[in-house]
Amino acid sequence: SIGVGQYQHDVDQTALKNSLDRVVETCVNNVGVNVNTASASLLSYVSGIGPKLAEGVVRFRESEGPFTSRVAIKKVPRLGGKAFEQAAGFLRIKGASNPLDDSSVHPERYKLIEKIAKDQKTAISEMIGNSSLLKAIDLQKYVTEEVGLPTLTDIIKELEKPGLDIREKAKVFTFNQNIRTIEDLQAGQLLPGIVNNVTNFGCFVDIGIKESGLIHISNLADGFVSDVSAHVSLQQQIIVKVLEVDISRKRIQLKLHK
Repeated sequence: SIGVGQYQHDVDQTALKNSLDRVVETCVNNVGVNVNTASASLLSYVSGIGPKLAEGVVRFRESEGPFTSRVAIKKVPRLGGKAFEQAAGFLRIKGASNPLDDSSVHPERYKLIEKIAKDQKTAISEMIGNSSLLKAIDLQKYVTEEVGLPTLTDIIKELEKPGLDIREKAKVFTFNQNIRTIEDLQAGQLLPGIVNNVTNFGCFVDIGIKESGLIHISNLADGFVSDVSAHVSLQQQIIVKVLEVDISRKRIQLKLHK
């Protein structure tokens, strides 16, 4: 569920959907997808897959069992060589016999890494996570017309931390467990909350009950505020002060607590 503000219905809906889809696809491809646990919806955003193939991957997985290698993904009906070439680097196989299957390294570079490992007189599994060994490799020796130094550098970075999830760890957050309904609120209380909508007149905050509270633009700071977004952002975790509670109209007035 992506909240995009109060004007989401005033813009071209097709253009909005296309823009959001591109953002989600970029995020999915940057993080990677566990092909054995991902839903069809999530898989559909992987480059080269799409909705139909995603459903096929899930059906195949359910009937044949988990994929044990990236190569096994080719067995999915109608998933041809071109689709595999586009998608393979974004699909992860946890616990695969080849550790590279749980990395962003594309299968077309496996032989290159095998050669590097052989030259280093070690196994690929021993190279992974071994920063001192990896940094000592003379990458210039492996530069070709097909593989440049930037690609080799990216491969080494991935081997240093294979399967690294680039997302930051989510901050631990809990609402005030003593506040269960609007009746539990009192003026003056300080509560943790999450911004769930930003408008031109303020922002709404989820404080853990059915009703969201409003921080009017005049209550975002002590001075004059011209731009709400300069003070809060969507999904930001903040502390708010309860100013006023109107139980009959189910309205909660809040102030941003610095």
